[in-house]
Amino acid sequence: MTLGFSYIGLIFLLMLTIPNLIWTKYKPKDYDKYVGYENKVLLILERVGQVLVTCIVLIFSDFNINTISLNSIWLLSAFCLMILYEINWIRYFKSEHTMKDFYGCFLKIPVPLASLPIVAYLLLGIYGRNPLLIVSVIILGIGHIGIHLSHRKEAENEDIQTE
Repeated sequence: MTLGFSYIGLIFLLMLTIPNLIWTKYKPKDYDKYVGYENKVLLILERVGQVLVTCIVLIFSDFNINTISLNSIWLLSAFCLMILYEINWIRYFKSEHTMKDFYGCFLKIPVPLASLPIVAYLLLGIYGRNPLLIVSVIILGIGHIGIHLSHRKEAENEDIQTE
């Protein structure tokens, strides 16, 4: 693990952050009512994971491209998952912005807007051989995916009750 700026980390953070900033203007209908019921333990794990992942991907230069090798497959795979993440955001932004649109499967991937970047960052950690990022992503993933699965379940239960 080598301290130094990671331009790859910055690119990944931009790919993650920009659609989320746009999302603040296009939240799913009734989204805010689900936020009040979030599991506090999952929320703490998510926040701690977010801070750790953000810092780690920027301060370790191990994520930058030095040579092309078999190990580069991890980076390429991570980048492809982030491209799928961006495509899924486009799909959501073109939708009617419902909870079903936000949490619907994409290519059979459950809660893709939560799970795709988690797996991408995990692969980035493997590529950079950075155990700090791997552990931080696992912490973030437990919280982030857990919260979104909970929201999806609540929305599905609400849909069943209204039918």
